[in-house]
Amino acid sequence: MPSPQPPRAVFAMDPVHLPLLFPPPLMDRLRRTADIDPAFVVRDFADPAVADALASAEVLITGWGCPPLDGGVLAATPGLRAVLHAAGSVRSLVGEALWKQGVTVSSAVTGNALPVAEYTLAMILLAGKDAFGHRERYRRTHAQPTPAETAATGNLGRRVGVVGASRVGRRLLELLRPFDLTVLLHDPYVSPAEAAALGAEPLPLEELLRRSDIVTLHAPDTPETHHMLDRARLAFVRDGGVLINTARGALVDHEALTDELVSGRLCAVLDVTEPEPLPAGSPLYRLPNVFLTPHIAGSLGNELERLGAIVAEELERLAEGLPPRHEVRYADLTRVA
Repeated sequence: MPSPQPPRAVFAMDPVHLPLLFPPPLMDRLRRTADIDPAFVVRDFADPAVADALASAEVLITGWGCPPLDGGVLAATPGLRAVLHAAGSVRSLVGEALWKQGVTVSSAVTGNALPVAEYTLAMILLAGKDAFGHRERYRRTHAQPTPAETAATGNLGRRVGVVGASRVGRRLLELLRPFDLTVLLHDPYVSPAEAAALGAEPLPLEELLRRSDIVTLHAPDTPETHHMLDRARLAFVRDGGVLINTARGALVDHEALTDELVSGRLCAVLDVTEPEPLPAGSPLYRLPNVFLTPHIAGSLGNELERLGAIVAEELERLAEGLPPRHEVRYADLTRVA
C-alpha cells in the first residue's frame, strides 16, 4: 500500500546541474510528490550540517557530482528506500553496502542513451561522406574536390559495425533503419534471431572489424571489455576505416590506437578517451584524421530535462507503491554500463 505521507527526499549532486535537470515545472512536480527542499543539495555526506536531513531521508535524488554511496551513507540514512539517479551509470556511485541492504536503485540511463545515439548517427553519416577529411582538404586547398577524390565516399551500402547492443547500441540500431546502410552487430549476449530483429547481421568481433567501413563502440566498461580493441584487433580494421567511440575510452588500447592514427591508416571520431582529458601534448588534438570532442555525446543543456523527467516519474511511482520503470539490479552490473 502507498505510504499515507509523501516520502522525504534529498538531492545529492553538484548543485550546478539542478536547474537544468529540474526546471520549475519539474521541480514543482517533485514537490507535489515528495517532501523535498529544492534549495537543499548535499555535496558531502559527512558534513554535520546535513546529518538531520539525511537521517530522515527515504529517497536520495542523485546526479553528477554525488559522492559515492557507501556504508557510511547507509548509516547516515537509516530510512533510505531508494536512490533515483538523474544521470547514467551507477556502477561507480552505488557501493556494495547499499546493494546488500536492498535499497532500490533507478537510473535515467535510458534517457541519456538517446543523445548519445543521435550523436553517433550524425558522426556515422558524416564519416561516410568523409566530411572531416574534406573539411581539412578544403581548408588547405580552397578547391572543390575532384570526382576521383570523392569516388570512395557516400553512404549507400556503407558497412557499419555496431559493437554492443546496449541501450545506446539498440537505440542507434533503430535510428539506422531508414538509411541504405549495411549494419553488422557484435554482442555475445544477443542471439542471431534477436540481432535480425534489431536489423543487423550478428558477427564475431574480429569478423565485424574486418568487414566494417565504420566501427562504433557501445559496450560497457567491464573487466571483459577493457581494451577489447587492442593492437591486434585494431589491425583487423581495413585501411581508411573509421572508429567511433562514444562509450568509454578504456574499451580501446589508447597507445595502439594513437599509433594507428598517427600513421594515417585509420580515422577516428572520439568523444571519450583514455585518459580523459588527454594530455596537452597528445597528437590526437592535431591530427587531421581525428575528430575529437570533450565527452559531449551524452545529455547536455536542455537535454538534461529528459533525465529529470524520468526521475520525477520514478518518484511518483515510488510514492504510489509501484515498482520503478528503470530499476538497476546488482546482477546486471557485469553487463551494463
